[in-house]
Formats: sequence, C-alpha cells, structure tokens
Amino acid sequence: MSSVLDTYARNPISFNRGEGSYLYAENGEKYLDWVAGIATNILGHCHPHVVKAIQDQSKKLIHVSNAFIIKEAESLAKRLTDNTFADKVFFCNSGAESVEGAIKIVRKYFHTIGKLEKNRIIAMSGAFHGRTLAALFLANNKSHTEGFGPKVDGFDQVAFGDHEALKKAINKNTAAIIAEPIQGEGGIKTLPDYCLKGLREICDEHGILLVFDCVQTSFRTGTLLGFENSGISADLCCVAKGFGNGFPIGAILLTNEVAKVMKHGSHGSTFGNNLLACAAAHAVLDIVLAKGFFEEVKTKGEYFDKELKKLKDEFPKIIEEVRGINFIKGFKLKVDNNDFMSKLMKHKLLVVKASENCIRLFPSLLSTIDELDMGIKIIKKTCEEMN
Repeated sequence: MSSVLDTYARNPISFNRGEGSYLYAENGEKYLDWVAGIATNILGHCHPHVVKAIQDQSKKLIHVSNAFIIKEAESLAKRLTDNTFADKVFFCNSGAESVEGAIKIVRKYFHTIGKLEKNRIIAMSGAFHGRTLAALFLANNKSHTEGFGPKVDGFDQVAFGDHEALKKAINKNTAAIIAEPIQGEGGIKTLPDYCLKGLREICDEHGILLVFDCVQTSFRTGTLLGFENSGISADLCCVAKGFGNGFPIGAILLTNEVAKVMKHGSHGSTFGNNLLACAAAHAVLDIVLAKGFFEEVKTKGEYFDKELKKLKDEFPKIIEEVRGINFIKGFKLKVDNNDFMSKLMKHKLLVVKASENCIRLFPSLLSTIDELDMGIKIIKKTCEEMN
C-alpha cells in the first residue's frame, strides 16, 4: 500500500525517463505524451537547454533568502516586463499561489486607495483557479469545494461568457473580474475575442481591475500570455506551469498602478525567486522568445486544428466538438471520456480529461508534424474501434 495520500486516481503505470514528446515506462514501452504534466512541459521532456541551465545553477547556488538581492530573479523579471504588459513581477511556486497573491493584491489596492467597500471578485462558471482554499471558492465548483467549508467569502460567479449577466453582477463592492482566456479544467472553452475585449471595456467603465489566469494558456495560444492575441492589456496576470517546463515556478505580473500598493512585508514566499526556478524559466524564455518561435507554433497549431476537425467530421458519433487554440486543444466527446482515454493509452497516447466530457490535448510546442500525425492516427484508430 502506498504511503502517498490517495487524492489522485492514478493509472497503473510509472515512467522513469522522458525525452522530447515521449515518456518511457519502466517496462520500456514508449508513449506519446499529450498530457505534458497537465500543460506544463511546453518544450517536451528534459529539453537539453533547460536541463543544462538547472545543472549549471545547481553547482553555484540553489537557494538564498529574499532578504538579499537575487540577480537571477531581477533579470528574469526584466525579461518578462520587457515582453509583456507588466511593469512588476512577483515570483512564487505555483499557479494556485499566484492566484492567491492576486486576490490579496486586488483587495490591498482598493483598501489603500480608500475604497474599502470594493473587496469582491467576479469569476466565471466552469473556472479553475487552483486547490488552495480561497482559489477553490473563487471558482466555486461544488465538486471541489464540498467538505471544505465554511465558505471563503468575497467571490461571485457568473455564467461563462455571459456579458449581460456580468454587467448586472457588478456593484459597489466589485473590485475585479478574473478570467481564463481558455478554461482548461472547465473543458477547453475559449472566451471569444470580443468577450476578452469586452472584459477590458467593462473594467475600465467601472473602475475595477482585470485579472487573467493564464496558468494553463501561456505559450500554448502562440503568444507569451494567453490573452495577447486579443490586443488588450491586463492589470494583473497569473502564470505558472510552462514557465519552468516542469520545474515549479509561478508569478504574478502586474502594472505599476497596482504594484504601488504592495510595500515591504505585504506579501512573501520563501521559495519565490528560487535560483533553480529562475534558471529554468530563463532557459524557457531563451527558446520561446527566439525570432519566429511563436509564428511556427501558430503554423503548426493551424495544421493541428485542421486535422482534428477532419476527425470530427469523419466520426460525428464520437466527437461532438473540437475546442481550443493552437496547442491547447480538446474534444467534447459523445462517448465516455474515461473510456476514450483508456483506449488511447493502450495505443500509447497519453491525454488528460476535463469537464463537460472533454479530453485535453497538450502536445509539446516543439512537436514535429510527424509527431502530431502520430497522435492523430492513434485518435483515429480509437474512434474506429468505438464507432
């Protein structure tokens, strides 16, 4: 019997090696990995540049207190502010921690400017913002919050993408709106471009803050942050997952206007600015910020989308809808998603499920066309078996 707390329904398989788009089981069997640590290994497994960066840093210094200047974090923050809307960055360890920090910053902002009544944040139904207590009740998914009461207050929910409901939900106590550009756990549901722009307009009109949760969407939409295709800006943005390509790192990106309220001691993280995490994130940025990288992601993403839609047209009894953008994709199925996933795994393709009877497809951004075709062929074979 395992001594690990039984909070996951784990598949009876263990991997001991990864390389690029593939995972290798202890028995030597090779799997095409479209789970990617749940949207995390954006450059595949054990990318040589990331591995070397972590190894090199580990020989010099692994951890030092935030009581001192950490130049590696300073340079990483500068790269992020140079390439995004943000003026300041707070580093932490995970997506949930970045969301928790964003909640605190939103409340601190309005408290500091003398609008103490503004302390509620609006989220969307189907959202997922992490497993910490406030993040759970921010999303308010009953399957996640049951048994963890009393409820953490300060949050309201509206139907996904319903702008009229959103407008009606705003009142004198509303401080911010938080949204995922694409809901991952919620079923790869994409907020249309006009909705993203509408969120910015609503927030500007009411003098409230716009927070994007880009923990799953960063990089995979073909941009550094998941909302940038819309051409709008955020006040805060939560990131994690792909920024370390598997090494734990999270961050809150924010504007100077919002950042000015955070003073010494107002927030902290023991392992935030960790040197190994900074090294991994620097290595990731070396690759994704290279000229032409995101253009290639979009080109391959268009091909991927076209091939997935061919499968939907060929197997309408199996696949109800193709969802997502570029390399954050998914199917809404007409057959049981657990059964479909199990059959894919038997054919050596790993995927992860989501709400609304969906499966999520997270290939490495460095996947070749041949590797995308390999996955497509496995999905097709599975559809043929279940048709």
